[in-house]
Amino acid sequence: MQLLWGPLVVLVIFPSLIRSNIISFPFQTVQNCTKKQYFDIAQVTCARCGAQQQTSSDGTSCVCLPGYHLTSNKGGPSITCKKCPGQYPAVTQDGWNCIRCPSNAIMDNHGKCQCPTGHILVERTITGTLLREAICVTCDVTGPSFSSPDLLANRCIRCHETFINTTQSCDCQTNILTGGLCFLRYPLGLTSSVVTNIIYEQGLQVSSAWFATHLKASAIACLRFANLTACQALGNMCVMIMNSIDKAIVPNDACTLHKIIFMKTINLGITHSISSWRKNLPWLYYDSQYGLASRNLDQIPFPKVFHFKSSHRMELQLIIAKYDARGYFLNWEKVIGGTLQLCPDSITKLNATYTFGTTYQQRCTLPVSKLLSEYDDTHFYDIYMLYKDENGEDKLCPIAVRNLNLQYNGKFVNQDNTNNNWYLTRRIFLVDTLSGREINLKKQPKVVRVASCIKISINLVPGSLQGQIFPPLITVAYTNVKIQNPDAQTISISFSVEYNMHLTTAYQNTKIALGFLSGLSAICSVLKTASWKRRIGSPMIDIPTVWKFLLFYAGDLANAFFIVTFGTGLYWLTFFKGQQIVSVVLPTPSQESYFISCVASAFALKLLQLLHKLAHQLTVDIFFIDWERPKGKIIKSVAGGGDIKTAPAPVSIWRTYFVANEWNNIQTIRKINPNFQIIAVLFFLEVVGFKNLTSMDPYSNLNKTAESNVAPSSRILRYGIANSIWLTVGLIQENLCSQRGLVPNTETETFQIFITSKIREQYDKIREPIYWTDVPARVLNSPGDLTENRMRAYNTTNRFLGSFIDHALRDMDYIVQDKLLLERIIGMELHEPIDKTIFYNDENLTFTDVLYYGNEGTLLMFDMLFFSVVDLAAQNFILAALLTYAQQKIIQFIRHALGRKNLAAKTLVDERFLL
Repeated sequence: MQLLWGPLVVLVIFPSLIRSNIISFPFQTVQNCTKKQYFDIAQVTCARCGAQQQTSSDGTSCVCLPGYHLTSNKGGPSITCKKCPGQYPAVTQDGWNCIRCPSNAIMDNHGKCQCPTGHILVERTITGTLLREAICVTCDVTGPSFSSPDLLANRCIRCHETFINTTQSCDCQTNILTGGLCFLRYPLGLTSSVVTNIIYEQGLQVSSAWFATHLKASAIACLRFANLTACQALGNMCVMIMNSIDKAIVPNDACTLHKIIFMKTINLGITHSISSWRKNLPWLYYDSQYGLASRNLDQIPFPKVFHFKSSHRMELQLIIAKYDARGYFLNWEKVIGGTLQLCPDSITKLNATYTFGTTYQQRCTLPVSKLLSEYDDTHFYDIYMLYKDENGEDKLCPIAVRNLNLQYNGKFVNQDNTNNNWYLTRRIFLVDTLSGREINLKKQPKVVRVASCIKISINLVPGSLQGQIFPPLITVAYTNVKIQNPDAQTISISFSVEYNMHLTTAYQNTKIALGFLSGLSAICSVLKTASWKRRIGSPMIDIPTVWKFLLFYAGDLANAFFIVTFGTGLYWLTFFKGQQIVSVVLPTPSQESYFISCVASAFALKLLQLLHKLAHQLTVDIFFIDWERPKGKIIKSVAGGGDIKTAPAPVSIWRTYFVANEWNNIQTIRKINPNFQIIAVLFFLEVVGFKNLTSMDPYSNLNKTAESNVAPSSRILRYGIANSIWLTVGLIQENLCSQRGLVPNTETETFQIFITSKIREQYDKIREPIYWTDVPARVLNSPGDLTENRMRAYNTTNRFLGSFIDHALRDMDYIVQDKLLLERIIGMELHEPIDKTIFYNDENLTFTDVLYYGNEGTLLMFDMLFFSVVDLAAQNFILAALLTYAQQKIIQFIRHALGRKNLAAKTLVDERFLL
């Protein structure tokens, strides 16, 4: 921290809070270190050994050069060496003393004596006294043969350095004995007691044998000697208790001890310019302070451009530094296959997890017995992302971990939705079977902690069109399993990789488009309502008017929602699947909720519109005018008088029955073939393979690939591709309804008739008996009068309308004209029929509005939305097709049955004659 003093201002600069570039450092392995270097397991880099030293055989520590012996050893590289005198040039096998080799022995490359084959090297007497010159004794079948009984063949083992430094013996006496180590006193800042109990959850607590054995010793050795292995072991125990910290209670648990040592070793400095990473300690907390996640996660882009070129698929090159529970560094391991995945699967699918841009989800249920048998030891992982910088040098970018089980002052801060309060960490484990063991480490654990949910999140840099991302974030949640019957117990495991981008702009654009189209829909609905009011001759705005407006608005608003959702689906389908340099990634399932609600709204509103249209069709007035004139005459007698009169022969009623049957048959005929529509859509989706375009990977393959097998389907892409195919198939079908019966040839004209109020009153008056259903008996002379009155009204209507059309009614005449362009656009007549009725030439055949045929757009969109809603819920195109077919048949059956009844009631054709 630097303080810049001025007259009135104090500027405090915290280096840990201000970063101008991403955290990264060179990637080095044991093999990269020279003979004079060792691999520092804390800093994961090569460091120089001290004077008269060289790297050890495993490369993670230093040993004395040949001809030099140990004078002190604090573990790892913390040793000092001294050259052996000339008369004793060799080093004893334990490395602590100098000795002279016997004449029949040689000195190996490590400066130690090596006896010939069949001999054993003896360096000490039976009392442990060091010989000045070692002896090589021969071996027979029973063992070594000694010329003197006071010799011992390498059976003396040197006590740990802490015993010798404390008591100069192998007896710790009254000093501090813990974890197999002996200490003179506790270091300043550490108390004599440590917390070895682990509270997994309320009511589940374990007195950990592992903590009782190793916690105190690791903490003292880490603080007093800066022992790297001890510090790593202490850090591992902190990870075992979920990196939780409670400043209010301040117990001497593993994490508190780690924090104390971190503060007390400030003189050692930091690693790779990272303030929260002390040189001798493991890097457990991503930030040195709580609540800085928001400043570090989405601030500096990852220094690499990602693309979706099919010829060279980019991978997320994750790599882990692997440690065992005792703190020993095991190796670097690339994250491929099942490194972080507990669920078994094929190597191809497991490796496809890390193909860049591929969303991955894996779930399984594992028996607890399998975890106990395969994870007897606990391994810990520090995760990095490997990349090459502009100079081609391998670099490591550390990956932050969001542990959902971490508690900070008693709160699960990482479970907040916003990252302002997160406390990010670095190290994870998959299965912990050690810390849950009580009394004896060889016993079965009482509790096992399992990483039941791991999610790798990659965020796209907002506004970037250059394929830039932020460093990934790993979210992990652990489940505590109390061991009762391992063979019967199971645990659910999930692993996922998701790609995110900020959708604020997309949401805003969607809302703007939806708002604009909703406004247009409102205008259209107002015009439709106004047109309806003019046609029924009602100038007042009443409750039925409001309901009618809402019904019109439901249909228009459904169209608006569909346009927006379909456009959204096409956008993601086109830009995500077609991009080369990464600029967009698909919304995650949680981000799709707004889109799903829009689709559901479109379906609900379209259903309301369909019901409105069906209600209109099922209550419409239908009347067939028979233009046939009577041919010939009939003779009939006059009742009571015996006179005979002639009358025109009546026109056969069978003509009307025939026309009524034809009308009945075309009520549910559509412009497309619904069965062919469904079969064709399924063919393209399932057989051709268009459904493979819906996988959440960036590759456009109609055939299944390893990525498409592991990547779940995007509901947005499923909606976009299914509706595209549905619309395409629907639009390319021919008009499947022939002109005979529905649309006569050009000799017949169709009109929209805007009648005067006088004609309407006359028409309603004549047809009133047709609608009689419950007439008082005093009105009728006999029960047959009701039927007779209806027939009389029907015939009168026929003559009235025929006379009207023939211009036979002078005070009820009409004119024929075309609609104005504006009238066609707004769908409303601007001229009021005051004296004469207006016949508008109807080139658009609007009479089909009372049939399925004239509402194909509504039916097609409803079927499409129904198909989409079922598929979004079940993610199954075949099921969606079957249910769509079923609903088509059900609605068609209801429409035909009720339409048949309405036709019979309005035309007075006996329903039995409607086939």
